[in-house]
Amino acid sequence: MKTIAIVILVAGLLMTLYTGFGWVTTEKVVDLGAVEITKNKHHTTAWSPLVGFGVIIVGGALLIVAKKK
Repeated sequence: MKTIAIVILVAGLLMTLYTGFGWVTTEKVVDLGAVEITKNKHHTTAWSPLVGFGVIIVGGALLIVAKKK
């Protein structure tokens, strides 16, 4: 349980430092036999730094509970 708590703490720290990420997908727009036109589409996912702080608090609470056992 101690390992899980540390992983959650690290995840919360990373979520606080990096408040989102993005990626690119390629979509086929036109496909006419030998002719193919594609388009790059950008996607982003973002969250508030407060979510990261909440995850840090949960990880800290789990770490305290694990130390008491």
